[in-house]
Amino acid sequence: MLNFAPLWRYREAIRLLTLRELRVRYSNSALGVIWSLIAPLAMTIIFTIVFDVVSRNPMPAYPVFFLAGLLPWNFFSLSLTASTQSVTGNSNLVKRVYFPREILPLSIVFANGINYLVALIPLAVLMIVYGVAFTPALLWMIPILAIQIILSTGLGLALSALNALFRDVQQIVDILVLPLFFVTPIFYDVALVENQALKLALLIANPMASLVTAYRAAIYSATAPDLGLLSLTFLEALVIVGIGWVLFRKLSDAFVDEI
Repeated sequence: MLNFAPLWRYREAIRLLTLRELRVRYSNSALGVIWSLIAPLAMTIIFTIVFDVVSRNPMPAYPVFFLAGLLPWNFFSLSLTASTQSVTGNSNLVKRVYFPREILPLSIVFANGINYLVALIPLAVLMIVYGVAFTPALLWMIPILAIQIILSTGLGLALSALNALFRDVQQIVDILVLPLFFVTPIFYDVALVENQALKLALLIANPMASLVTAYRAAIYSATAPDLGLLSLTFLEALVIVGIGWVLFRKLSDAFVDEI
C-alpha cells in the first residue's frame, strides 16, 4: 500500500497535470503569473500599514518579516483547498483513464510550489530594499520547503479522498483556512506569545506555525531554525503523508462510483 513506484512510472503525467494546473489558473488573465507577485505584495502593503498604525514599536523591515511568513502560508492554503477537490474536479479523467489517482493532489501541490518559487522574487527585492542580508542561512529554505511539500501532499491525499465520498469536506476545509491563518504566526512574531506552554503547543499542533517560524529564521533573522522543532515537524509530516497515502489507497476503489 506504500508502493511509490507507480508515481515514478507516471512522472510524465505528473508533469503534464502540473503544467495544466498552472495554465488553467492563469487562463484568460492579462497578467498571468504576475498575479503571483502582485497579490502577496498587496497584502504586505496592507498589513504593514496596519502594523505601523497599531504598534508602538514598529518591527524593523516588517514587509520582509510579513512576506517571509505569508508566501509559505499561501502555498499551503492554496494547495490544501485545491487538492481537496482534485479528485472530484477531475471526474471525467478518473472515470475514463487508468493512472495512479495520487498524482491528482500531487500535481496541485507541485503547481503551487512553482508559484511559491516565483513569488520569492518580490521577497528578494524587499530584502534588498530593507537591507536584509542574503546569508548562507537561506539554504535552510530547501529542507524546510521539502518538509512543507511532504505535509501538503499528505493532507491533500487524505482530504481529496474523503471529499470524493463526502462533499462536506470541501466546505469544512474552506471554513478552517481562515482560523488557521490567525493561529499561524504570519503577521505577528510567535515570540509575542508569553505563555511558553501555549507557544510550544501552538508550534507542535500546527505544523505550519513551525514551518513559518523556520522560514522566518532563515530569511529574516539569518539564523538556523530550531532543529529540534523542525525535526519534530518533519516526523509529523511523514506521519501525515503515510496516513494520507494509506487512506487514499483504501478509498480510491470507490472513486468511480462516488463521483
